[in-house]
Amino acid sequence: MRPYRVVQWATGTIGGRSLRAVVEHPGLALTGVFVHSAAKSGLDAGELCGLGVTTGVTATRDVEEVIALGADCVLYMPLVCDLDEVCRLLESGANIVTTRGEFHHPGSMDPVVRERVEAACARGGTSIHSTGSSPGFITEAVPLVLTSIARRVDAVTIDEYADLSRRPSPELLFGIMGFGVAPAEFAAERLSRARTGFGPSLRLVAEALSLPLDSLEADGELATARHRVRIAAGELAPGTVAAQRLTVSGMREGRALLRFRATWYCTTELDPAWPLHDTGWHVTVDGDAPVDVGIRLPVPLDRMAEVSPSYTANRAVNAVPSVCAAAPGIRTTSDLPQVTAALS
Repeated sequence: MRPYRVVQWATGTIGGRSLRAVVEHPGLALTGVFVHSAAKSGLDAGELCGLGVTTGVTATRDVEEVIALGADCVLYMPLVCDLDEVCRLLESGANIVTTRGEFHHPGSMDPVVRERVEAACARGGTSIHSTGSSPGFITEAVPLVLTSIARRVDAVTIDEYADLSRRPSPELLFGIMGFGVAPAEFAAERLSRARTGFGPSLRLVAEALSLPLDSLEADGELATARHRVRIAAGELAPGTVAAQRLTVSGMREGRALLRFRATWYCTTELDPAWPLHDTGWHVTVDGDAPVDVGIRLPVPLDRMAEVSPSYTANRAVNAVPSVCAAAPGIRTTSDLPQVTAALS
């Protein structure tokens, strides 16, 4: 079979890693690259992803130029989802795999948006799929595999841990995530964002197990720095936010059937003291076939920012063949076959 013809849409942290994976993939052929920055327009794809080779594919800012390429699939990875772009691509006959989180679970989408996207898929004979490491791999693929040996599931808990002490990203930690402020100044809505970020995945898994959820509940906790601490992104004063735990619970018949809990921390010297694990995930399944699985990311903390984009980008790239072969529509993890990497 001929390689799938792929366009990389956006070349930021995740998109750049995805672009490299496409260039190196034995079953994919890079057809085009879309960028938002004028400084990147016209550059060769090899330069944009740091491979140091010439691919002959140059970046463009022209949507119609991308459409004219007739790609089988677009790896759509911008910072902000543009519904007009998405529908235009789908209508043109290009399937989409995206690390954007809007399409994990059709039933969680705004009905008007869902109808528009599904109509675009029908017109183009195409499908769209949201995936990544978290949400995606850890909130959908792993729970579905672990529960495949069960006939009764009482609860599934997914814990995510991220040690951010060596992350040299002050804008991310202090500007976006809200570390380093007094607890009273921490934006309360940050603690409930897990509902929209991870709730759709929990609904998807519950429905796949034929145990649909009644509701989603979200809450959060903060812990402060016990002492003044210097981290790679700057300094945390005593009494300022140094850890946060976001929890979303999928409720069924008055109890939490599925739970995702993210614990992100900048120091282990916390007030109050929290039980912490190395960066990675911990998944427990309670039922007639209980399991307890830990997944540690064995990467030095000072290299985590360099390595971690692969966890998100690679799953999207590996999903391209399945999404191209899928029936038209918004396709979820439970719709598609297990994602398998074709390695060179």
